[in-house]
Amino acid sequence: MRNYRITTVWGIPIRVNISLLVFLPVLAWLIGSGAQIEFYAGIVGSLVGTELDLARLQAGTTPWLVGTLAAVGLFASVTLHELGHAWAAMRYDLEVESITLWILGGLASFKEMPREWNREFWIAVAGPITSILVGIVCYAGLFALPTSATVSLFVVGWLSVTNLVLAGFNMLPAFPMDGGRVLRALLARNRPYASATRIAARIGTFFAVLFAVFGVLSFSPILLLLALFIYAAATGESRTVALADLLEGLTVGDVARPSALTIDATESVEDLVDRMFADRSTEFTVTQGGEVVGVVTVADFRELSQAERAADTVGDLMETDLPRLDADTSAFDALVELDTARASAALVEGPDGVHVVTREDFSSAMEMRRLVGSGDPF
Repeated sequence: MRNYRITTVWGIPIRVNISLLVFLPVLAWLIGSGAQIEFYAGIVGSLVGTELDLARLQAGTTPWLVGTLAAVGLFASVTLHELGHAWAAMRYDLEVESITLWILGGLASFKEMPREWNREFWIAVAGPITSILVGIVCYAGLFALPTSATVSLFVVGWLSVTNLVLAGFNMLPAFPMDGGRVLRALLARNRPYASATRIAARIGTFFAVLFAVFGVLSFSPILLLLALFIYAAATGESRTVALADLLEGLTVGDVARPSALTIDATESVEDLVDRMFADRSTEFTVTQGGEVVGVVTVADFRELSQAERAADTVGDLMETDLPRLDADTSAFDALVELDTARASAALVEGPDGVHVVTREDFSSAMEMRRLVGSGDPF
């Protein structure tokens, strides 16, 4: 869904997802409802040692004002939480691409996550620590406000309690939440990173199922959405780490196949079909004037009639809008580039010319790694 950039902090773009813009009025209404105000008024009153004027909090449009201030304050707190992660990451010279606020809170996007357990540990705990500090500051602020400032007392007290709850909830070992990342960091002290990720991801999926059950029983769509997010993120990151582990140490030049099966762009599609049968291949590298210019597969002409196959050339059908990668690019980064471009293949430029790498080549390389281990078979 669409994101809107609202400001920049430390060079990091702060973005708001449209889901949050839709959800904020709902959250403001929920916080400003009578039950919520009564519940938290008692808690805040006990914190400051005086009873809040409940009638004043529930009069006229005041509940809407209270709910709006609290909702905006909550997501300001979430922003500080994510900036805590960002600050810790920048201490290790890691690039923070953006911070996005959405319906379930915030997401700090890093260009890459460190594999050193101690770095991941401190980056992960920096967010909850920040939330605890914000909660303490809000608690101290209660004693700086006059007892007559009922609305301000309620909102600041609510933010104090909510930030502490936010810190505690985020420390649940539900990978990839903060607690789950802390768990992975601790597991990675004495086992491979991929193994630590798999264990943390399994625990994360267990919490996802738990949240889903509670979401159904309590009719809470937010819990169900959180369960879906944790499950998808945990399994996705586990898969990504496994791929990176299998491709570690390889460049895209190692993975790319030699351009042995080539066909000239001027050849007819009928000639291409004959070549595919003769060479038992459904994919060819296309050359023009001796240079590699694209890729053609059986899918490119499958829908053509016999007459069209006779009239069209390979150059008319070939895929040319392919990513171009340097042969020294890491294999994992190249695979990410393919996914980003939604391409089936990429052109690899090296000292011995241009070659082609496909998803099948990556699959073959990873299968070889599984069979022979991490030793370099290429």
